[in-house]
Amino acid sequence: MTGSLVHYANLVSDLAVDPAEGGALRAWAEQAPREVWLLRPGDVLVSPVEIGEEFLAYACALTGVPRASLAVVADPGAFGAAAARPGPHPAVAAVSAAGLRQPAAVLPTALDASAVALARGLGASVHPYATADDAEAALGVTRLLNTKAGFREAGRVLGMRMPDGRVCRRGGAAEAVAEMLRAHGEVVVKPDRSAGGHGMLFLSAAAGPRPARGLAAVGGEQGLWVVEERIDAVRSVSVQMETGPDGPRTVFTGEMRTVEGAFAGYAAPLPEASAGLGAVLEEWGGALGRYLAERGYAGPFGLDAMVSADGVPYAGESNVRRTATTTPQAMAARLAAAAGYGERAWATGRVRAEPGLRFDAAVARLRAEGLAYDPARCEGVVLYAGAPVEGAAWRYAVLAADLAGALRFEGRLHAAWAPAG
Repeated sequence: MTGSLVHYANLVSDLAVDPAEGGALRAWAEQAPREVWLLRPGDVLVSPVEIGEEFLAYACALTGVPRASLAVVADPGAFGAAAARPGPHPAVAAVSAAGLRQPAAVLPTALDASAVALARGLGASVHPYATADDAEAALGVTRLLNTKAGFREAGRVLGMRMPDGRVCRRGGAAEAVAEMLRAHGEVVVKPDRSAGGHGMLFLSAAAGPRPARGLAAVGGEQGLWVVEERIDAVRSVSVQMETGPDGPRTVFTGEMRTVEGAFAGYAAPLPEASAGLGAVLEEWGGALGRYLAERGYAGPFGLDAMVSADGVPYAGESNVRRTATTTPQAMAARLAAAAGYGERAWATGRVRAEPGLRFDAAVARLRAEGLAYDPARCEGVVLYAGAPVEGAAWRYAVLAADLAGALRFEGRLHAAWAPAG
């Protein structure tokens, strides 16, 4: 696309999780600095949090984008339900003040009502749609396929292998859990609208569960919940794709790192030994991409799956938006292209360091340890999301020629920084 973009880091969106889950929304908002890796000269980033100048200078040095050519607007009020209310979008005046009078389009993290409202206020489209009206027409299917119940229905229609499950209201959760425990012994209870494993509950027949007391406070009495058999998964994998009028295409596949069902990192691509698994993911993802495109959706989406101990994949959920893996992959591809390399392997995770470590000092430490990303070799560690909030771990990405090389860098990073934690 030609022309400047307004990158709308709307991680604070009810598309991903119930707005009542303020803690989760705040935690996701802190990841907004990663969107800096997508910026081109003349672009504006609208962020729910402040983005440090040290991190901006670091990212610009690696991407070759002059810092002075970018504008960053930090506006916590420009997101979520408040931003989608009638009247001017809260960020319109700030974007105009930043000097971007007529952007080509708004590029949101997620297609929601606030993204459409911002585009309308700026007189722009929503990328990759031709008009804001076209984007608005896709809001229904986007919202539906970001729910567990919506994905289960679509997956059933499209012939995906899925865990046995039930969809119920909060009041029916206890009965559904009891029924599923009798059938399977262990179950997973999921809020209908959730991301990153937030709000999931793992129950077993041996524990004598009381699900009503353990359910997260989301959705109200009429909120939907999904109760599924718990798959004894040894791997969690995903395919990330894009779809539109020309049909779906695969962007990448990889393996998720999870802790008690919660997303903790990623490694890509899937190894060659997993080619058969990758083919299944692409088949299922392709079917979902066509389903979305037929209903007017255009843009990125992901499909997650679990792999049982005997190697059988089960479709888990869809995320119809840019996910926690989309930007690191785009960053890796961009850095590789700038260095004259082809596809690079990459991985993401978190590592702790001593409290109070400043961003520039962390970068200097990586250089001293021989771990910092080296553009000449296109390998090493990138602190891709800036300095963490107090008490949190540093988010990193590692790039290398192959996955084994990336994992070696990752191991060295944890070994070097572990004593400080």
